[in-house]
Amino acid sequence: MNDKQHTIQAPVTVRGIGLHTGVEATMTFCPAPVGHGYKFQRVDMPGQPIVDADVDNVVDLSRGTTIEQNGARVNTVEHTLAALVGLQLDNVLIQLSGPEPPIMDGSSAEFIKAIETVGLQEQNALRNYYEIPESIRYVDNARGVEIAALPLSDYRLTVMVDYNSPVLGSQHATLTDIGLFGEEIASSRTFCFLHELEMLYKNNLIRGGDLSNAIVVVDRVVSDDELTDLAKMLGKPRVSVKKEGILNNVDLRHKNEPARHKLLDLVGDLALVGRPLKGQILAARPGHAANVAFAKKIKKKMLEARSNPVPVYDLNREPVMDINRIMQVLPHRYPFMMIDKVIHLDDQVVTAVKNVSINEPFFQGHFPGNPVMPGVLQIEGLAQTGGILVMNTVPDPENYWQYFLGIENARFRKKVLPGDTIIYHCQLLAPIKRGIAKMRGQAFVNGKVVCEAEMSAAIVRKDA
Repeated sequence: MNDKQHTIQAPVTVRGIGLHTGVEATMTFCPAPVGHGYKFQRVDMPGQPIVDADVDNVVDLSRGTTIEQNGARVNTVEHTLAALVGLQLDNVLIQLSGPEPPIMDGSSAEFIKAIETVGLQEQNALRNYYEIPESIRYVDNARGVEIAALPLSDYRLTVMVDYNSPVLGSQHATLTDIGLFGEEIASSRTFCFLHELEMLYKNNLIRGGDLSNAIVVVDRVVSDDELTDLAKMLGKPRVSVKKEGILNNVDLRHKNEPARHKLLDLVGDLALVGRPLKGQILAARPGHAANVAFAKKIKKKMLEARSNPVPVYDLNREPVMDINRIMQVLPHRYPFMMIDKVIHLDDQVVTAVKNVSINEPFFQGHFPGNPVMPGVLQIEGLAQTGGILVMNTVPDPENYWQYFLGIENARFRKKVLPGDTIIYHCQLLAPIKRGIAKMRGQAFVNGKVVCEAEMSAAIVRKDA
């Protein structure tokens, strides 16, 4: 799995008809900055409103996942989002000229193919993974649905489906490496049963459905009159049934293509938690309603963890900024450089590391025979970490000074001793305005808070 965030190198456009709305639309994938995430933009509407790909914005689950925000609605987002997750992209703006992404061939393959023509761009920020900390489960006994997420330092999914159908029977699909999504899952097409087709059509759905972009499973004997009516409904001169029960002799791309498509849908729906995941996902008979309900449980856990963050420091991961890069941004020098590396940086949050050694000059006087790191220098470390976050908002940080404006609610929880590794974590409390930022900072040693404070700072041009 990627360590760094990625976007795409250039805009790329696909065109086609929406599965359920039947509306022709163009969809353009555009590069986006670090921390942007996935966002749709309805460029056909006044003001071109933005719709965040967020589980809290889900408003409809009628045979697909629909999101709505700022008065704009986007239908059937799951195939598009699955393609972005499968490519391990983090930041993409998806401009859409209609209410629904093009269905293309009913899978995610065409989206991946289009994006690969322009290529991916690595960004200078670590991916903000949410690692499943403990078992998370969702059960719907009435529908026989169960989904579980288990801790794992990777992203793997297994799906089992059983439609009580002589045509499909029981099927399962597994993705052991998200990097194999494009090869093993992306080409699996959406499907429905014949008995659902007429109901969907009468409910004003699948207006863009076609036998070229969906598999129709026939699990009963169909009369010639029914086939004639189906042909009229689908706008075809005639339709027929293959001996194994697939309408119009469509060949499956995989023997378990329906199960693989359910896995594809699950990947797309879970993208709505808003962060890349690390965990083992096991799903029995999943559907969009269950997927979204499960995504909400994951997001709730994620937000609970964010309210009391304990940053993870992985020694094997390359830092976002080493000490040489830090000294290009901050003016501090020995003996007042209080951070050694930056391990996470986006537009809201920064995390830095300080290795405390007995060789620190302040231990000569604080306190001889009982070395304890001064609390004011812990706060200085927080301030320098926050300074990295503030300086990241200007294109030429070397031309700015950063000054403290205030400290509030400072607390010291535990002593910091030689040999400790401090992890500094700062998060904006409000958008930066006129060069002034307000942040909440916490310092951790061995997962415990050692100090915390709310800080205000300003950046000023050196030639001002």
